[in-house]
This record gives sequence, C-alpha cells and structure tokens, in this order.
Amino acid sequence: MDNPSAAARIEFLYNEIARHNRLYYENDAPEITDAEYDALFQELKLLEEEYPDLARPDSPTTRVGGKAADKFLQVKHSLPMLSLENGFSEEDIIAFDERIKRFLGIPAEKVIEYVCEPKMDGLAVELIYKSGTFTQGSTRGDGETGEDITANLKTVKDISKHLKSPAPPSLIEIRGEVYLPIEPFRELNRTREENGEPPFANPRNAAAGSLRQLDPTITAHRPLTIFCYAIGKTEGIKFPSQSKLLETLSTFGLPVNPLIERVSGINEAIKFYNNIENKRDSLPYEIDGVVIKVDDFGMQRELGDKSRSPRWAIAWKFPPRQAVTVIESIIPSVGRTGVITPTANLRPVEISGVIVSRATLHNWEEVERKDIRVGDNVIIERAGDVIPAVVKVLTDKRTGEERIFPRPVKCPECGSEVVKIPGEVAIRCLSLDCPARIKESIIHFASRNAMDITGLGEKYIDQMLRLGIVKSIADLYSITKEDLMKFERMGDKLADNLLNAISKSKNCELGIFLFALGIRHVGEHTAKLLAESFGTLENVITAKEEELLAIREIGPQVAESISEFFNDQDNRVTVEKLLASGVTPSEAKKRIGGRFTGKTFVFTGTLPTLTRNDAQKMVENEGGNASGSVSKKTDYVVAGEEAGSKLDKALQLGVTVLTEEEFLNMFL
Repeated sequence: MDNPSAAARIEFLYNEIARHNRLYYENDAPEITDAEYDALFQELKLLEEEYPDLARPDSPTTRVGGKAADKFLQVKHSLPMLSLENGFSEEDIIAFDERIKRFLGIPAEKVIEYVCEPKMDGLAVELIYKSGTFTQGSTRGDGETGEDITANLKTVKDISKHLKSPAPPSLIEIRGEVYLPIEPFRELNRTREENGEPPFANPRNAAAGSLRQLDPTITAHRPLTIFCYAIGKTEGIKFPSQSKLLETLSTFGLPVNPLIERVSGINEAIKFYNNIENKRDSLPYEIDGVVIKVDDFGMQRELGDKSRSPRWAIAWKFPPRQAVTVIESIIPSVGRTGVITPTANLRPVEISGVIVSRATLHNWEEVERKDIRVGDNVIIERAGDVIPAVVKVLTDKRTGEERIFPRPVKCPECGSEVVKIPGEVAIRCLSLDCPARIKESIIHFASRNAMDITGLGEKYIDQMLRLGIVKSIADLYSITKEDLMKFERMGDKLADNLLNAISKSKNCELGIFLFALGIRHVGEHTAKLLAESFGTLENVITAKEEELLAIREIGPQVAESISEFFNDQDNRVTVEKLLASGVTPSEAKKRIGGRFTGKTFVFTGTLPTLTRNDAQKMVENEGGNASGSVSKKTDYVVAGEEAGSKLDKALQLGVTVLTEEEFLNMFL
C-alpha cells in the first residue's frame, strides 16, 4: 500500500472507530460485534506501526472509551482508568510474557507470577470510599473524566455503603465492572418487548443503559451486580500485589470474582484461559475473555503504562461465537401481552458446540432496518445462554430468490386485527381470547393480587387448556367438578376446594377486577385509581380518553391503552361473559374531599411505627394518592430508615421530605 492509500484508509478507520466508540460507550447501542470492532482496531494499529508518520496524536489507539455525557455531572479521576491491550491467540500471550521479561531485564527462563481474572462484559466504574463510607461513583468515560452516577450505583445491592473494616483507610478508590446476569437480562428483554420497547442487544448494553438513567428508580428495578478488581488512588493503605488487593477487597465486603487465580508462569495462565473458556457457557454472566496481570505491584510500577493501556496486563479475548447460515423461514409468535415477535428458523449450524436452529429477530422494525429476508445468508451470534440473534445480513450473497416477510396485519393465532401503538415498535394482538395469550392471562387473572383463586396453579391451567375446558378467562366460572376430575392427581376434596375458591372470587373489588383483566400499563395502583375515580365498571368501560387523562396519575399512554382495551369487541364479550357468570365487582366509593385531595405521597425506607400499607391507606382515606415513584408531580416523600434512591430523587427535584413524625403531625 502506498502512502496516499494508507493515509486514506487510516482516515476512514479513524472516523469509523470514533463513530463506533460513540455508539458503544456513549449511546450503549453498538451496530457491530466486538469481533468486528477488534478487527478495525487491529487494522488501524498495524497501519500506524507501518506508517508512523501518518499516525495522529488523537488516534483511537491512544485513547480510552468515550467522552462523559453532558446529562451527568463530570468526575475527574485521580488516576486514569486505562483500557487493556488485547490478545487473540496463544502466540500473543507468549509474546506478552516475553516483552515483560525483556523490559524488566529478567531471564527468559524465570517464572513470573500472574493473576488471571475472567474478563467481565459490563460497564467499568469507580467507587470512592472515604473513611469506609461510599461517597461517589462514576463511569470510566474517556479514562480521564467520567460521569457521576452515584445515585444509581447506590441502588446496586452488592455495592457496600460502608466497608466492613474496623480501621478503613481514609481514602480508597475501588474499580470494578457492573454487570447484569444472563437470566435477569433475558427477563428484562421479555418485559421490554411486551411493553413495546426495543430490547437490549446484550447484557453489557443493558447494564450500561441501566446505570446511565437520569431516574435512579429505573436503575433500582434492574438486578445489577458488580465484581471489583482494581484500585485508583489510596490514602492510609498500601498493597504489595494484585492477589493481596483482591483478598482485602473481599474482606471489605466487596464482591470479587471467585474464579480468579494466582498462577506461576505464562503456561499456567494459558491453562486458566482454556479452563475458563470451557466453563463459559455454564456461567450465569457474560465474559468475553480472560485478563492476565503481573501480580507484583513493584513490577507493575516498573513496567508502567503506554498511552491507553498498562504494560503489565493483557486481555486475552475469546474467539467470536458467530456462524453463517440461512434463514429458512420467519415465524411470528404471540406473547402474553399480545406482542407479535418475529423469530427466524435457521438452517441448523454449530456454534461453540451447540446446534442452533432458531434466532430472535426482536421486532418488525428491526427486520426492516436490517432488511432481513427469507433465504438470506446471515451472520448469527450466540452470547452465553441467550437466544442467538441475527447480527448482519450478507447482502452480497443474495441470488434474487430471497423473499421479504411482511409485517402481520392479523394475529397468527386468532386472526384478530393487530395494532401498532404510536411511539412503540411492537405490533400487538389485543384480543383476550387469543389462544397464545390465554395461559398467561389466566395465571395473571387468578394470581394472589388479582382474583386470588387459591389452588389454581400453572399445572392445573395447563391441563385445563390441554383438555379444552377453558378457552378464555371467563370459562373458569363454568368449570364443573366433572371437568376437574379428569385432571391428573385430582381428588374429591381438591376439586371441591378449587371450585369453592373460584366461586369465592366472584365477589371482588372493582380495582382488583380491573387489575385482573391484564390491561396493558394498568397495575394495581392504576386500577385502584380508576375504580375510585369512576365508581362502577360501566363508567370505566365508557370513559372517554379525556376523562381518563383528567385523573392526576394517568398519562396519554395509559389512557389510550385503557380505551383500546374496552373498545375491542372480543374484550367486551369476555367481560360480559364474566359478569353473566356471576362475577360482581363491587362499586367503589368515589373519594370526595379530604385534607390531601390532589396531593401525592411517596413512602420510602422503613418507617419506625407504621407499615407502608397503613401509611398509604391513611393518605388515600384523606383523598390523597400514594404513588410508588418520585416525579415532579410528587408533593411529599416520607422517608424512613435506609431510604434509598427515592429520597435522592426527591432531594434532586426539590420535593418536600417528611419524617414519619412530621407525616403523623399532618393528621392532628
């Protein structure tokens, strides 16, 4: 390659890598896989080594991460949070060991002690403890400056608010990786898809997106955790080695990965890598390689740092778990809330020892954005235990025989017209009687906080559906003892008990009935508000959107969802069947007047004498609203012991904060 060609390619790589850095570090929305990014980075690195006169001082190979977002306060790190040099083969790791020995002037035959750690795929953070108390937390950012996410990090249960040490150091800056385990990640994506929200591409994006929320209550609802592995500046404490540091962090009450090992020599480090790679699929969290560090801190200091990475550590990346295959068909499937999700049936292919024949396509907008067609050759990627996903379409392999799969206009299960809610990516079937929705609808309808049909568990519901005894939630009330006696392991007493529980549930509060129907966006609190605002079921059914919006805590999205539910003819028929079978939602007393009319309270922490439920009822009895989250519309936050992110949010928004005593004084 001549100089002009090299200069043009380097310029392209600068811009492309910078763009992908912004997408990955700042937007938490990467467009390419880690393997594709690594290939671009390695190409740029090699070109800069071959043409050093063309290398720029602001090259991505000399910088870390992305800049801190303006929406957060910025935090200057006492010591830079550097990235790591990558290795991709055993030869790279042996060369790393040889470089260290040459730099230190150590004979080639000498064995160096290393610490080997699984490389977590999460978001790097720094936790600052002063005299043992957690005072500030931040993201890595560009390595020099990060984002202040203290309030969000306080919601991560594994981050100790106080170090477990009788004599904590006056200052210690602890670094670690916040991550979202695989199973909670899968559950989070299921929920997002059911709510019409785009799913996260992988657990790393989910963790980063969760930590970079402006509302800490959102972060608090996501089961994030952390492994700690490094330090920045310290005062009042010193460590001789990485292994001693990790041991001390553990005694402080901070999580340290139990798989970490101290090994003698690079060959033992290679064995560790192979062992961890074999365990990779069985781990409950995502890792993308192994980090190998010189154990002795004296050696680390002597080796020092390069522009963006330390000389004493290397990240040995696992090979990408990708394969090329063909999409043989696209199948639309219906979830509990009616979201219709496209799934690709694939020509079976092996990835990391597993035969893969299906892949998620997430939603129809994703299918159209990537221009995914039946018959396409595609790259699929398998990440841990997560369902494989289509990463990229190989358009250059198209023959012209590929077929566009259109968005469904009718539900593939029940034939009902589907709808797309403005502002959502999801396509939904709204029919309560859709066979694909019935099981989950019945489970929800019978649950403790809904109709509370004791004894009606999932096993019995499965048998009801298999035998064709129920086809909608309304059919529960026409079940006979003869029907129940067809079930496996069903006796007279069990059948009588279940029939009694079904019968008992007919008399219910209106709010409970509305919640049990499973209207999208209508939880227990909103259902209770509807009942108290409209009094009768008929009034709720016939309420116009403007009437719904007049309720203080109901916004456009919820109002639209309620209207759509009751305007759907199938849903109206189901409700009429429930009423005809004897289900009688009691009229709710409209709240009129009261000292707290129009006021919203939020309770957080443990109150000294009142239970949360008692306090909420006291507010509601006086015409007020008890909400579960803090917003600009909140009037008072009542804070008890160990009040968390809700208190932080209240202080941030300037909401009046009360103690329990001050709250009780309002009733005098």
